[in-house]
Amino acid sequence: MCIVLFSYKHTPGYHLIVAANRDEFLVRPTAPLSWWEDGTEILAGRDLQDGGTWLGVNASGKFGALTNYREMARSNVKTVSRGEILPRYLGDPKVAKHFPADLEGLQSRYRGFNVVLGDGESLVYYSNRADGQEQSQWELQPGIYGLSNHLLDSPWPKLIRGKDLFEHALAKHPFSVENLFQVLQDTWQPPEHSLPDTGIGPRWEKKLAPIFISSDTYGTRSSAVVTISDKGETMVCERTFHRGPDGVKTEAQRCFTI
Repeated sequence: MCIVLFSYKHTPGYHLIVAANRDEFLVRPTAPLSWWEDGTEILAGRDLQDGGTWLGVNASGKFGALTNYREMARSNVKTVSRGEILPRYLGDPKVAKHFPADLEGLQSRYRGFNVVLGDGESLVYYSNRADGQEQSQWELQPGIYGLSNHLLDSPWPKLIRGKDLFEHALAKHPFSVENLFQVLQDTWQPPEHSLPDTGIGPRWEKKLAPIFISSDTYGTRSSAVVTISDKGETMVCERTFHRGPDGVKTEAQRCFTI
C-alpha cells in the first residue's frame, strides 16, 4: 500500500473514511478483497506470496492499513514480511493504542513500515522508523491525514495533492465513493525538482511520484475505500485493475458491508 488518505472524526456522520492505493510488482500473486477462510473474521485482500495484507477490517469493527517505509535494503539483515502485522492486529483482542507495544519488541523483525490502527474508540499511527519512542506512536486527533512511504503527513508532492483532492471530495454533500475512487486514480506527475530523494534514483522516484502508478513492471494494483459510520456501520469497497494493450482498465469492484 503506497498511499492512504483518511478522515478521522472529521466528516459529519463518519468515525473514519479511508481512500487507499496498493502499489506492488505486477507479477506478485494476490487474492482480492474477501472474508478469509481461516476462522479469523478478517475482511481483506491477501498477498499470496507471504500470506499477509496491506489493509483490512474485522467483524468487530477493527481497522488497519500498512505502508512500507521506502529505504535502501539493509544488507545481511534477515526479516519477515511486514504483511503479517495487520492479521496479527485484526486477530488480537488488544485495542489499537495497546497493540504497538507488541511491535516495539519486534523492530528488527521487519523492514521499515507504517501502520494506522483503529478500533472504534481510537486511531493510532505507529512506525518503526520514527525517531524516538515519543514519536513512534501517535494517538491521532480528529482531522484529515495522509500516509505514503515515509512518515505520517510527510510533505511529498503526491501526499500534499492527495490530501487536497480527498478533502475536496469529502466536502461534497453527500460525498460519493466514486469520487474517492477518482481521487485515487489521479495521475498528475509532480515536477522532478520537488520529488523526494529516497535512494532509489531519479528514474524510479519519477515513476512512483503519482497517486496512481503505472509502469511495465510495477504499479497500482488496487484501490480501496473504507467508511465507518458514527453508528459503527462499516463498508469496504475494493477496485482491482488489469493492464493490457489498451492500457489500465478496471478489472472488478467488490463491496462488503458489516
